[in-house]
Amino acid sequence: MGNLTKEQIEQLAEHCENAELQAYEITKITDDYPQMTYEDAFDIQWEIRRRKEARGHKIVGMKMGLTSWAKMSQMGVEHPCYGFLADYFSVPEGGEVKHDELIHPKIEAELAFVTKAPLKGPGVHIGDVLRATDFVLPAVEVIDSRYKDFKFDLKSVIADNSSSTRFFTGGRMADVGDLDLRNLGVVMEVNGEVVEVGAGAAVLGHPAASVAMLANMLGERGEELPAGSFVMVGAITAAVQVNKGDSFCVRYQDLGTISGRFV
Repeated sequence: MGNLTKEQIEQLAEHCENAELQAYEITKITDDYPQMTYEDAFDIQWEIRRRKEARGHKIVGMKMGLTSWAKMSQMGVEHPCYGFLADYFSVPEGGEVKHDELIHPKIEAELAFVTKAPLKGPGVHIGDVLRATDFVLPAVEVIDSRYKDFKFDLKSVIADNSSSTRFFTGGRMADVGDLDLRNLGVVMEVNGEVVEVGAGAAVLGHPAASVAMLANMLGERGEELPAGSFVMVGAITAAVQVNKGDSFCVRYQDLGTISGRFV
């Protein structure tokens, strides 16, 4: 159950969204609302989503965050979170991100699943996800927590749309049956230097487990993942800070490359 009033949820949604739109830092909202529940945090996120849709933006996908056991322990959180992806978050492969529009961006190498059948929790498992998957694409997520110094707790980050801000997708699409998703290797370079390597198993042991968890978390709110959903499953590599002028290239085993620049 939630502890915040409808007015408080609307105020906090405006507060967090303004920080995103105008690129300024805020302090974590649980400092001011320690009584806040997870349900409140998701209510705030869904209110931000509603605000964007009311202004004419389309929601083009979903993302899972904090999906590595290492990242969960690093951030001191006990389970992953999700966020939504708005149309203006999408950057074409090889494209540019304006660094001044963001606060302290970092990039993560990910995989994205595109579905061909709906997934509705509870009880969704990896097999359901693989059966419902149309194809898999490589993706790079740009995360940008609105919280000062990237310091937050799980409730605060959920309310901040799980640090979502931009994403690149491209490379090659592939059938799930043709990929060894757990062992799929990724190499990230920034300015020509290898900064991170990883494999698909970094995402909850199997990338499809992340999509299953998302469907089950959405099911708790009576929501589903419709057919045709685009879902980024969470980081295969650690998040790497990027500065103005940096360029990156991520190479994915069997899925090509994604590159981009921060200007």
